[in-house]
Amino acid sequence: MPNITKFSSEYTESLEDQGLYKLPALRLLSEITASLSTNVDIEQLLERFLSTMIRLAGAGAGVVRVLTSDGTGLRLIGAQGLPQNVLDREHIVPVDCGFCGQAAQSAETIFVEDVYLCQNKTELAFFGDHCVNFVAIPLRHKGQLLGVYNLFMFADAPAIPAEVQLLFTSISEHLGMALENSRLTRENMRISLMNERQMLSHKIHDSLAQTLAYLNMRLAMLKHAINHQNQPSTEKYLGDLEDGLDSAYSGLRELITQFHHRMDPRGLIPALDDLLADVCKKTEAHVDFGNHTQGMNLTPDQEVQVFHIVQEALANICKHAQAKNIHLRIEQIGHTYQFTVKDDGIGFPVATRPNLDQHFGINIMHGRAAQLSGKLEITSETNLGTLLILTFPIHATQAEKNAGLF
Repeated sequence: MPNITKFSSEYTESLEDQGLYKLPALRLLSEITASLSTNVDIEQLLERFLSTMIRLAGAGAGVVRVLTSDGTGLRLIGAQGLPQNVLDREHIVPVDCGFCGQAAQSAETIFVEDVYLCQNKTELAFFGDHCVNFVAIPLRHKGQLLGVYNLFMFADAPAIPAEVQLLFTSISEHLGMALENSRLTRENMRISLMNERQMLSHKIHDSLAQTLAYLNMRLAMLKHAINHQNQPSTEKYLGDLEDGLDSAYSGLRELITQFHHRMDPRGLIPALDDLLADVCKKTEAHVDFGNHTQGMNLTPDQEVQVFHIVQEALANICKHAQAKNIHLRIEQIGHTYQFTVKDDGIGFPVATRPNLDQHFGINIMHGRAAQLSGKLEITSETNLGTLLILTFPIHATQAEKNAGLF
C-alpha cells in the first residue's frame, strides 16, 4: 500500500497554533475571499487559482475538476503541464476513481507517494515516469463533494511546507462554498425564468389566444352571412372582426411593452418610482407614493412579482380609469407586507368586469399574488374608483427566527 498522508483539521489547527500561517498565505486567502464577493464565473475562478496551487505545492502539473450534474463523475475544467494524451483520457473521471476518490470520500487533502493505482487505471506512462506522487484537494461544502484539485509532483519536487498544507485546507473550504453558491444561484435563476415563462404563457393564453379564438368564430359567422347574402349580419360581423383585430393588436403591443420594460436593477422602490413617472406622462392625474416600511427586504423573485402586479394595475388605470388622483402605498402590517393601489376614476362593477382586457389582466395579477403566497383583493364601484390591495407574508431570515423576532 502507498504511503498516504492526510492533512486533517486537527493537524492544521496545531500548525496555526505554532504561528506557521505566513503572510503570503494570508494574501492568497484574501484574494480568494475578494473574488468570491464579486459576480464571477466560478469555473474561471477555479481555473485561475490552479497555477497558484501548482506554484505553492512545487508541483509540475495540475488539474481542477468539478462534479458533473448527475453526480457520478468529475469534469475537467482547467489543466496545466499535462501532455495531450493524459488530458484526453482524464477529461471526465468517475467520482470514486483511485486516490482522488479516496480524498473525495474522506473530505481531507491527501498526499500520495506512490501513483501505482493511477498507472493501473489509466495505463499512461505519465504516471510513474514523470508524475511520482501527487496531492488531491477536495472542494466540499457541508459534507458534499463539489470538485477537486489534483497537483502532480515530479521527481525533483520539494516537500510541501506545513503552512501550505494548512492553506490548502482553507482554500478547499472557501472554494467549496463558492461552488455551492454558484449552484444555488443557477438554480434560483432557472426557477425565476421558468416562473416568468409560465406567466407569459398564461397572459398570452388569456388575452391574445382568446381574442384570436373569438375572431375565428366571428369569421365563420361572416362567411355564413355572405353566403346567405345577409347584408346586416355581414356588416355586423365585419365590425366585430375590426374591433377584435384592434383589441388583439393592442394586447400584443401591451405584452411587448411590459416584457421590454425591465425592472430597475437597483431594486423595487426605484422601479416603482419609474413606473409612476411613466403614469404622470400618460395621464394628468396627481400621483402619490408612500413607502411606510423600514428596511423592506424582498427576494429578487418577490420584487419581480410585485413589480408586475403594480405595473398591470397602473396600466389599467391609465387605459380605463380617467382618474384625477392615484395613490400607491406600501405598509408592513404584522408579519405581512401590504401594497395598495387606489384611484378615484370611473371604476367598474367587479362582479361583471365588462372589459375583457381588464379581466385577463386581473387573472394574471391573481396568479402572481399566488406566487407570493399572498392574496389580491379588488373593490370597485362605478364613478367611485378602484382599490387594489396586495398582501403577502414576510419571510423572516433564519437569524431573525433564532432571535425570536418572528
